[in-house]
Amino acid sequence: MHLLIKTAVFAAISGISLSTVAAQQPLQYEDVFQLEFVSDPQISSDGDQVVFVRNRFDQALDKRIGSLWLSETKTGQLRPLVSEQADISSPIWSPDGKKLAFISSASGKPQIHIRWMDNGQSGQVSHLPASPSGLSWSPDGKWLAFSMFTPKKAASPVTLPGKPEQNDWAKAPIYIDTMQYRADGRGYLAAGYKHIYLMAAEGGTPIQLTSGDFDHASEISWQNDSKAFYFSANRQSDKRAQAQNSDLYKLTIADKSLTQVTDRFGPDHAPALSADGKWLAYLGYDDKKLAHQADQLYVKNLQSGEVKALTADLDRAIDSFRWDGDSDALYIQYDDQAQGKIALQPLNGKRKVLVEQVGGTSYSRPYTGGSFSVSEDGDIAYTQMSTQAPAELGLWQDGKKKQLTELNKDLQLARDIGDVEEFWVTSSVDQRKLQSWLILPPSFDKTKKYPLILEIHGGPHTAYGPVFAMELQLMAAQGYVVLYTNPRGSTSYGMEFANLIHHKFPSEDYNDLMDVVDATVAKGFIDPEQLFVTGGSGGGLLTSWIVGHTDRFKAAVAVNPVINWFSFVLNADMYNYFSQYWFPGMPWEKPEHYLKHSPISYVGNVKTPTMLMTGESDHRTPISETEQFYQALQLRGVETAMVRIPGASHGIHIRPSNMMAKPAYITYWFNKYKK
Repeated sequence: MHLLIKTAVFAAISGISLSTVAAQQPLQYEDVFQLEFVSDPQISSDGDQVVFVRNRFDQALDKRIGSLWLSETKTGQLRPLVSEQADISSPIWSPDGKKLAFISSASGKPQIHIRWMDNGQSGQVSHLPASPSGLSWSPDGKWLAFSMFTPKKAASPVTLPGKPEQNDWAKAPIYIDTMQYRADGRGYLAAGYKHIYLMAAEGGTPIQLTSGDFDHASEISWQNDSKAFYFSANRQSDKRAQAQNSDLYKLTIADKSLTQVTDRFGPDHAPALSADGKWLAYLGYDDKKLAHQADQLYVKNLQSGEVKALTADLDRAIDSFRWDGDSDALYIQYDDQAQGKIALQPLNGKRKVLVEQVGGTSYSRPYTGGSFSVSEDGDIAYTQMSTQAPAELGLWQDGKKKQLTELNKDLQLARDIGDVEEFWVTSSVDQRKLQSWLILPPSFDKTKKYPLILEIHGGPHTAYGPVFAMELQLMAAQGYVVLYTNPRGSTSYGMEFANLIHHKFPSEDYNDLMDVVDATVAKGFIDPEQLFVTGGSGGGLLTSWIVGHTDRFKAAVAVNPVINWFSFVLNADMYNYFSQYWFPGMPWEKPEHYLKHSPISYVGNVKTPTMLMTGESDHRTPISETEQFYQALQLRGVETAMVRIPGASHGIHIRPSNMMAKPAYITYWFNKYKK
């Protein structure tokens, strides 16, 4: 069955015909700076107002900027809350609803600010040496808790004599003896740990509450009397080796004492106390060292110690949750068949799906994921996904849904955004169903023949969905049909489907991708001689794998790929995780296994012109991976090119100019080999 997903809301509301909208120009690369999207919606306790972050891309600064806006739920009226032109994030209402805390970089670096809702005044209340995260009000409204990186002095083991006061000596060598010493997007890490702090709500000197050489998570849940709170941390003696492990703790503020609440091998996190104080809800799982393991929702009776797994029968990863006001149910968010959903999960009884189409915050590629909040009466504010625009603000109230923002209606009027068509394909491997989508180029005519781009998601344990994706839309605007799909290994279809590639990635996911390409060609409007392939991260790996196993594609672009699992595991920032969870042993123990699933082992088969693209500051799939494949193709005389993105980490799209450059280089390469 085929489903054409078309957003015509703006045309209907405006009285503008769809033919008029379709007559507009295709998307242009500079339209990246016209995009806006909603994130972090926070509904007031009475459900009358929603505060949210309104995100845009600043052309002069070449970065995303967030500002604080408010929507009246009854009238839909929008207004800005903070006039300062600074990146703002993490809004959170005070318990009495009279104040709003948020993080702003107005002073030059992130600090905690407060807005008083009665008079509209706002001001900075912190002067912190590092960025705060995980803001949380105490129930009495007197305190703000947050987490912050706290440096630890690391003395050099060597002292060199003879250094004069005025000198031009080289910078001192850096001595490293920790397991986790660098991270993608952050570079080489300073010595120190993340600790939880407490500060008076009016401002003042923060008090460090946690101690020790451990990182403490920023998700905090207060006890109703404001005398203690719950959090998660990995406080194991070999914490770095136990990459996924964490437990829940209770911290009593008066004496800073810790009480361990959970104890199992697995990542217990995101604690939330029920309003009546009887239940502690949290996310986690029993760690079996599988490549994909889904967070489940648990509740612990704090009097009896009984633990209940509420979502064991759901077979979906729970992304987040909120308690209802009566302490007898929780609102849960999860992805199901590539679509975000919010359901009401009782402590006893059947869950009920309330909201669908939750997501839209990825904006560059069509990944799933979004956020929501709940009022005391059960009104839900959430990020609403569509194929035609990034996340807007949605509201579920009294069993009805409505959209509160139209931040991208000007772009939708000015540009012909590609329609998205959903279809399912049967895998030739085992008859499993593969959910897939096509983005059609502007003025699409099914009687014509079009070139096809297969765009493959990363992860590999993630999912694409019917979500606006600027990079893919820009490719479609160049006259290509763009195909994307969720092969085996993808999430939102259950644990078994995701782990079909456990310890064997890539493998039969390649067959799934070829089956989806075959089904697309069979539709009749694709030129079978004009097939192209690209993907990023895990999708870049699969692109490199594909060109080593078939010559059917005219050209390929592998973006931040893994080329050699042996070198990747020993170079990536998360090497302690990858080596334990993605492979049956260490590289030196299982070299044949590592090489069997590495594209470098099949580079001798490659004939397809292949471009490689990676950020020079990528610590997840380091650029040395790209360089291996590029140099091997050069030695073999295969047409190839390498695009290095200065300063870019694994998330190339984070700088909007790079979000423009990526599809521009991809289509440049494909256009060279297109008839």
